[in-house]
Amino acid sequence: MNIIFKKDTWQEIYFSLKNNKLRTFLTMIGVGWGMFLFVSLLGAAKGLENGFNRLFSGFATNSIFMWAQTTSIPYDGFPKGREVDLRLPDMQLLEKRIPQIDYISPQNSRGSFGSAGEQMSRNGKSAVYTLTGDYPVGNKIAEKKLIFGRYLNDADVSGNKNVAVIGEAIYKNFFDAKKNEDPIGKSITVKGLFFNVIGVYKVPKAGGPNSNDTTVFIPLSTFTKIFNDGDKVDFFAIVSKPEANLSVVEDQAKDELKKKNNVSPEDTNAFGSFNLGKIFGKVTGFLTGMQLLTIIVGTLTIIAGVIAISNILLITVTERTKEIGIRRALGAKPSEVRNQILLESVVITLSSGLLGFIFGILLLIVADLSTQNQDSFPFYNPTVNYGEVFGAMGIMILLGLLIGLIPAQRAVKIRPIEALRSE
Repeated sequence: MNIIFKKDTWQEIYFSLKNNKLRTFLTMIGVGWGMFLFVSLLGAAKGLENGFNRLFSGFATNSIFMWAQTTSIPYDGFPKGREVDLRLPDMQLLEKRIPQIDYISPQNSRGSFGSAGEQMSRNGKSAVYTLTGDYPVGNKIAEKKLIFGRYLNDADVSGNKNVAVIGEAIYKNFFDAKKNEDPIGKSITVKGLFFNVIGVYKVPKAGGPNSNDTTVFIPLSTFTKIFNDGDKVDFFAIVSKPEANLSVVEDQAKDELKKKNNVSPEDTNAFGSFNLGKIFGKVTGFLTGMQLLTIIVGTLTIIAGVIAISNILLITVTERTKEIGIRRALGAKPSEVRNQILLESVVITLSSGLLGFIFGILLLIVADLSTQNQDSFPFYNPTVNYGEVFGAMGIMILLGLLIGLIPAQRAVKIRPIEALRSE
């Protein structure tokens, strides 16, 4: 296409667009708006996805939380309303019977799920906080970001040690946080017992499931000894293997626990559960659907804008009938006339698309800056896939060429004599 490299061609395109400023501007709005929507909505959807991923960062999303309640159906000689329990040996039972389980973390707690917390003190300061007995594997369920020390280990549990990992809020209350006091090796008092602090954790700014910094974690063995719980457990956090169906694992775990505790298979109240994987899957599905909807809406808007360009060019060709006739009479080839109209269509399409892209990126930058300190809002680092954007740009240019063929063909069919006679 030698016409592309001719100065006269670009001058004609420039004067054509300049002489119809309002029409050109209104034409460009359609394609520009479509690209703007495509970029901004796609980036916003990615920002929401990043925000939710940050909320659940360090948390095992393929997990189930299960606890014991009371029976609602009489069974095997037992009346309804009977209390059932989770016990430590149940962990081995479930892991043996359900191979899809990756690992199980047991926990006991005072101060969560509506129960009263425990009085804790240090150097004359006292407050009520949540006390949780945990296993080291519990940190794989909800990973704590440690700012001092370490988390519980197997030796702490097997040795029934009086060690504690405290939240940042507790650290700030009991220690001199302004001077960055090192709490490791120092003690706090819980139920009249001294516990050496081995770690301090900080919660994510974005919140999420792991957003409580007012809990003290101690070895589960120490916890059960203090409260004389024996092998009773408040709840299990069950993590399935990546390829497993989490809902199936949930049902199988309840069935095994019902068999072990002589509970009716139809009893839906004996064991309660919360399927975090199901909730996370719904969120992920919503975000995926939002991105797909964004692509569809943006693409359709771009197509509508490109069609509008074709309509405007048809009007332009009609208005320039005499000019085209003169060019033909002076020896211009039909291909030259056609290519100039096509080139004009591509210039309008590409220019408006680039403007829409730039304004869309600017909007995402503003949205990112304005939500950086909004910790409760799940929105973070809104980015776009440039492959998708440039793909849309390529399709847009191709559509501009195809749509531009309509007015270009009309221009080619204009006969010089008829054009010169037209007003």
